[in-house]
Amino acid sequence: MTESGAETELRGSGSVRKGCDPFAQTQRSKLQHRRARINQQINKEMRMRAGAENLFRATTNNKVKENVALELSFVNSNLQLLKEELEELNSSVEVYQNGNESVSVPMIPLGLKETKEVELSMPLKRLNLYKVSLDNCDKKQIKRYDSLTGVPSYQRALAFEKGSILFNIGALYTQIGARQDRTTEEGINYAIDAFQKAAGALNYLKENFFNAPSLDMSTPSLNMLVRLMIAQVQECVFEKVIVAGVKDEFLTQLQCAQEAARVADVYSLVYQTMTQPPVKNYVPFSWTTMVQVKSEYFKAISHYYAAIALCDHIMGPDEEESEQVKALQQLHVTMPEGPSLITVLKDKEERRKLGKAHLKKAIIKHEEAMRIHSLCRILRKMDILQEVLSIVHKRSLKKYSEIDREDDFFDTIEAPEIHPKTQQKPEIKTPNFSKVKVTDIFHRLGPLSVFSAKNRWIPARQAHLKKSEKGFGFTLRGDSPVLIAGVVPDGSADEAGLREGDYLVSVNEQDCKWSKHTDVVQLLKNISTEGVSIGVITLITSEQQNNQADRKSLLGTMSSTSIFSGNDKENSKKIADSTKGSGLLVTWNKKKNTNKDGSTHSLPVIAVTDDGSFY
Repeated sequence: MTESGAETELRGSGSVRKGCDPFAQTQRSKLQHRRARINQQINKEMRMRAGAENLFRATTNNKVKENVALELSFVNSNLQLLKEELEELNSSVEVYQNGNESVSVPMIPLGLKETKEVELSMPLKRLNLYKVSLDNCDKKQIKRYDSLTGVPSYQRALAFEKGSILFNIGALYTQIGARQDRTTEEGINYAIDAFQKAAGALNYLKENFFNAPSLDMSTPSLNMLVRLMIAQVQECVFEKVIVAGVKDEFLTQLQCAQEAARVADVYSLVYQTMTQPPVKNYVPFSWTTMVQVKSEYFKAISHYYAAIALCDHIMGPDEEESEQVKALQQLHVTMPEGPSLITVLKDKEERRKLGKAHLKKAIIKHEEAMRIHSLCRILRKMDILQEVLSIVHKRSLKKYSEIDREDDFFDTIEAPEIHPKTQQKPEIKTPNFSKVKVTDIFHRLGPLSVFSAKNRWIPARQAHLKKSEKGFGFTLRGDSPVLIAGVVPDGSADEAGLREGDYLVSVNEQDCKWSKHTDVVQLLKNISTEGVSIGVITLITSEQQNNQADRKSLLGTMSSTSIFSGNDKENSKKIADSTKGSGLLVTWNKKKNTNKDGSTHSLPVIAVTDDGSFY
């Protein structure tokens, strides 16, 4: 689902979106591979540091302590360098942006929670025999790397893996949102939808996953990320108003000013969240700086549009004066001392005076945004953001020079703060898992109550039965799967090796693991030929498993060299006594082996249990 040039198609909302091939050598896939490599290196260095610290505490040798302290300084230095490299990767937001030539403020996407590579060939082979139960999965240690710090986390709870997957779903939505072309209304709508879904996934994780082992899934971190996604949605809403076209009308321009003020407010809230402990200790500095830059940037934009509305619009004779007064009252939190709003609206000079104050404040905010931007080394390398800041700053300066006059001897008033207001409030789209119809990937293996990893099985076998006057010679019981309840002595089923307690899993290669009793009976009755092929599986009981363990232990004793000292007659007696009542059948190697004392003996080459299992 991550974006790349592999151009895998993701179909949704009636259109085609480009997806990701994780094996494609694109900038984004390379970035993800670098992230995985750094995570593994951080893990290695942390294990080395833990070992060195343990040795430092345990040793009393001063020379050893000096060497360990030196090693610790190298390890800590390497860890710091790796974490800085990971922070730079997390700050590579331009890689996820749309590749068109338009100039847009970049969005902040999230990286994935990586895990170690898993060899699936053997587990998938085991699925042919039984289903992996969730209880068994909980016993296995799950390892995931922190998305922000690269530090590995371990848990034996399946909930941790579920939470990590949900985090990655949210992260992928942020990458999809950042990738959209926000110069078109369609692209902005896709971006809004993606960021809202990302906020929903992260918020759901915050409300349902507790005691997180990693910092990126802690409540403070998720709270910060949800607010960041909402801020980016609000930014897209502002861009949607701009793309629709700012009409040369007083009310429309005031709306743009209030929308921009709303964006500035939500980014200011995100900045406050990022600078509070414990989040400030691990969130990338470039993120914090960019959020602060955006807050100042949109404050400047809001004052710019307020100035344009006041300076460029002339009230016509047919326009409603009361509507404009109301809009101006909603725009300003408090008006400066001086003429009334009606006077400001009617007097062109008063409007220019107030508009000039807004432009002056816009320029100050633009310059503050550029100053903050210059403090971050990573952001200075981001050409797109630097270009946007430069363009809007020059635009405000140009407008200020147009309305400024040499004979302006009046004191410039302080521009009032702009009241934030939005026409479209962001929505946190919580994932609705009940709407998504999925099929259990283990469904074909059968019901979990029977076909689970807690049970042991003799591999499935096929039995070919011939139908006689008395039928196939067995009776059935139960549902899903059907159990062979009884076998008629000397009947067709008995001769084929079926036993009471076997589970019937197929009839003529038709799967019956989920079939009801009546369905299987009817299936057997409808067989027109005299013969039928059925598949059965035999469950190994706990008593049989214990017997097998005893037999393996016995074989280990038999394989020791002491039991084979002496001649074959002695060996035969020893093994006969050892295997008495064990169900073992022993064959002997005809080739003689010579002992150290010159005597000879034969070795047992195979032991076969009475249930057909080989050791």
